[in-house]
Amino acid sequence: MNRYRPALRLTEFNLLLITAAMTFVGSLTIFLVDKGTVEWTWRDISVGLAAAAAMLLVNITFSLRGFRGDQVLFPITATLAMLGMIMIQRLSPDLIAIGSVEFSLSSRHLLYLAVGLIGMWLVVMLSGPLKVAEWLPQYKYLWLIGTLGLQALAMVIGTEVGGARLWIQVGPIQVQPSEISKITLVIFLAAYLDEKRELLQETWQVGRLKLPPIPYLIPMGIMWGASLLLLVALNDLGPALLFFGIFVIMLYMATGNRLYVAIFGISFIIACWLAWTYFSRIEIRVNNWLDPFWDPYGYGYQPVQSDYALAAGGLFGTGLGQGHPAFISQVQTDYIFSAFGEELGLLGALALIALYFSWVLRSFIIAMRAQEGFVQLVVGGLAASLGLQTIIIIGGVTRVIPLTGITLPFISYGGSSLVTNLAVVGLILYFSSRPRRV
Repeated sequence: MNRYRPALRLTEFNLLLITAAMTFVGSLTIFLVDKGTVEWTWRDISVGLAAAAAMLLVNITFSLRGFRGDQVLFPITATLAMLGMIMIQRLSPDLIAIGSVEFSLSSRHLLYLAVGLIGMWLVVMLSGPLKVAEWLPQYKYLWLIGTLGLQALAMVIGTEVGGARLWIQVGPIQVQPSEISKITLVIFLAAYLDEKRELLQETWQVGRLKLPPIPYLIPMGIMWGASLLLLVALNDLGPALLFFGIFVIMLYMATGNRLYVAIFGISFIIACWLAWTYFSRIEIRVNNWLDPFWDPYGYGYQPVQSDYALAAGGLFGTGLGQGHPAFISQVQTDYIFSAFGEELGLLGALALIALYFSWVLRSFIIAMRAQEGFVQLVVGGLAASLGLQTIIIIGGVTRVIPLTGITLPFISYGGSSLVTNLAVVGLILYFSSRPRRV
């Protein structure tokens, strides 16, 4: 059968209709609450409608091209992205009013979303003809060098914001290298671990002591050292914790050896303790985690306002457009989960977490169904990276762990995060169309 013969993707289309309806209701609610009227026109909700139409257009083009990949992952992604779009629309006027931003966030966020969707579509459509699954693992050390090189660029020419050197300024565009690096890191680890899987499961003995195959762990050790170096050089726990978490999770997925997790986990905990002891920025983060009221009008202002917002939300929330999330500094990036918690309540926040859980679960199902070892590891690694990123930022906002400087996938404002995460979805969708286990 011709793989490019048109095939309707009805499951995906029906799920996207639900997302489109949610977008319509959310955009209209924001407009009516802001204007205090029941009169509206289609132009008033044009941003939300344009975003929803773009999602449906992707489904139509997939059907026309005969793409036979997974039909559930993209609708979950679209729902998360639309929730982010709605919240950015809601926050933008308030942030402009108080002088936090000087331009409309929603229009720029829509542009980022369009670029991300085009990138995702190109990844899905071109990966097959370009035989991406065949050549990606062949250049594994190039991906390693690329990962380290991107982080070195951030260290050397990165722009310091809030004490952390995480961004590179390219004209009017700000790029976060760690968002790209997480993809190249997963590809390298998947290729290397798939090739050395059996060797990494072996041990060699010194007296009664069984040791892992150290020569084959050297490239992994480089990544371990790079994660610790990130903690020091970039002066932020977020990228270091994310990279290290990806490294340990994928090593465990490939070997099933809990000893690796214990050894590297203990070493990272020690490194974090040393960073807390010797670096003031990390110390401030930990102090805010333990007690943000130690400096409620200074360093603790953000977490204090976030706690108030989450408390004000209660079980059902204040209502979309009825809260005051703009009181939180950088609410559109680091603290956007607090905005959801305030206006949609505990139930809304739990629904958001359930969507992320469904996204990760669906990705792991795709990984488990794959026949090829490399595909299993790369899809599992990409799923783990976004799942871990979600846990880290939501854990930081709710003060389960110290807050770190990373974004909430698909929802936070920011081009680098949205575009690269949609590229991740494109890769997973492509791999889902590869040969599967029966």
